[in-house]
Amino acid sequence: MTEFLSQWHILGLVVGLATFLIIGIFHPLVIKGYYYFGLRCRPWFAAAGLAFVALSIVLDSLILSILCGVIAFSSFWSILEVTEQAERVRKGWFPAGPAQKREAEKQEVEEAD
Repeated sequence: MTEFLSQWHILGLVVGLATFLIIGIFHPLVIKGYYYFGLRCRPWFAAAGLAFVALSIVLDSLILSILCGVIAFSSFWSILEVTEQAERVRKGWFPAGPAQKREAEKQEVEEAD
């Protein structure tokens, strides 16, 4: 497949389009991950990043290796984005989810003790 894409000089376009789609997929993953799990979803993004780094190293296919690398670093970037999502929720730009409501209840109990 790489030969075909290289022959027609569209390998860069395919990788660029796939990168665009991968980043687009990670945006709602960060929002939903924080909504339902709060900051506890950061280790999942780290684990996914490490898994895709390993996969990128062992794959022989150039395109698949590149795309696994893009997914890996999108996962790593999502760790930062989840932290920033917490700030967006605190400012009221996004709704608080069940995870944040549980955290607020836990803090109220601790403050009452």
